[in-house]
Amino acid sequence: MGTRVTQSMLNSQMLRNINTNMNRMQTLQDQLSTGRKINKPSDDPVGISFSMRYRSELNVNEQYESNVSASQSWMDYTDTMLDQMGKVIHRVRELAVEGANGTNSKESLEAMRIEVDQMYGQMVNIGNSQFNGKYVFSGQMTDLKPFPDEEDAMNAITDTREIQFEIGLGVRMAVNKTADQVFGEPGAETNIFQVFKDLSKALGDQNYDGVSTALGKLDQRMDSFLGVRSDVGAKANRIQLAADRLQDIDVNVTSLLSKTEDADIAKVITNIKMDENVYQASLSAGSRLIQPSLVDFLR
Repeated sequence: MGTRVTQSMLNSQMLRNINTNMNRMQTLQDQLSTGRKINKPSDDPVGISFSMRYRSELNVNEQYESNVSASQSWMDYTDTMLDQMGKVIHRVRELAVEGANGTNSKESLEAMRIEVDQMYGQMVNIGNSQFNGKYVFSGQMTDLKPFPDEEDAMNAITDTREIQFEIGLGVRMAVNKTADQVFGEPGAETNIFQVFKDLSKALGDQNYDGVSTALGKLDQRMDSFLGVRSDVGAKANRIQLAADRLQDIDVNVTSLLSKTEDADIAKVITNIKMDENVYQASLSAGSRLIQPSLVDFLR
């Protein structure tokens, strides 16, 4: 025996169908206006979990990219200062070689001494160089001038701690070079400022043996300096690789996020038109299903 269908049942079913059509159209309208197919968790509970994870990965990646950018800027500036330092050392070495040959006049040696003293002052300026208001050779104490007393720069005590940036998950890299690494330990015979002072005095005293001794120490400092600069170059290359990797991750995760969240606009428009036709048809059919009232019959 079949279920008896009443007018009330027809009316209720019709309203449910119309409401369903309207809800579906509302969802599509939301997708069209936002460009996203997930606008609330109920749209796609599984998709929203993936979306949240992708967005979290992008946020973390953005911080790594910021750290890498800061690292690159710091190391580029450090390399520029080291390049200037290399030119100063090269010029002082030329003067030392020339002054050690024993054929120079007192006036020539004095002229060399004066130039060495000028190079000493330039080396102090390099040692006190700043990047964005921070002293680059002061270890972690970037607000303190490493060589406040120019005449006693060879004995300056500076911070030897490294500045590290996290450029990936669990990957930290020191981006600075301390004054001890670059200019030599305070009080050491091969401290670059001490070598320049010794060379200047030897030139002024016409002490050829002293000039030769200073030249040997200068070459030792040059070897250490080249090692520092090579390390800076190697780290710069590694940071560039990290930057490229982070950019690739950013592109890939953004693509996954887009596939998860972004609506297919052409498809949405097509579905909206189709649902509008269905909605209009349901209204038309519903108007014929609703039974006329007694008043309509009495007209």
